[in-house]
Amino acid sequence: MNRNKILELKNVNKHYYGKNETLHIIRDFSLEILEGEFITILGKSGSGKSTLLNLIGLLDKPDDNGVYLEYKDMGLATEKEKNYIKNEKIGFVFQFHYLLPEFTALENVMIPALLKNYSDKEKIQEKAMDLLEKVGLKSRSHHKPSELSGGEKQRVAIARALVNSPKLILADEPTGNLDEETSEVIHQLLKKINCEMNQTIIVVTHSKELANISDKSLFLKKGKIESIRNNY
Repeated sequence: MNRNKILELKNVNKHYYGKNETLHIIRDFSLEILEGEFITILGKSGSGKSTLLNLIGLLDKPDDNGVYLEYKDMGLATEKEKNYIKNEKIGFVFQFHYLLPEFTALENVMIPALLKNYSDKEKIQEKAMDLLEKVGLKSRSHHKPSELSGGEKQRVAIARALVNSPKLILADEPTGNLDEETSEVIHQLLKKINCEMNQTIIVVTHSKELANISDKSLFLKKGKIESIRNNY
């Protein structure tokens, strides 16, 4: 089966300029990601993993463009278009879940979709509940974050990332604050979402266990791909 190319990076560079030094974080970086791929990005601290994810997610700008999402040059997109893409096309999962404490799990999942179209509240609630069921939290839907465990909060965050049916899920150390057993639950959940929903997923991680169940692992060193391991 032929799969569409969902993301391409072409000779991407990223410098950070300080008073006394210039840091070249991402160096002539090129990569293609196909629809439905599950990619893990590994490397030592300072290798550029999170910076790379921020460039892909349009949270930061490369030096000279080079990021293409669904064949569209993001360097030519306006800020309004980028904000639309970040809400509609990309789902984010961070090490810290960033759930709003005053809202229930269900309401937290609904928020990105309500920002898009508040008039469809009933349909959005139905979809959010379905996603909570998929991540095993239907019975916890009306609990607030303070009433949820760390793993449950992260599962809510994953459901929230999926609510707008994004083309791409980006996760930055999603199990970095969780114990080994809970991390395994999140790993298997990401794999399930990838397989059952054909969801494209890119995860920055230190976890070899997660890397082993991904389709492809990229090992970064000094802003470049040092090696690639295919797990197909």
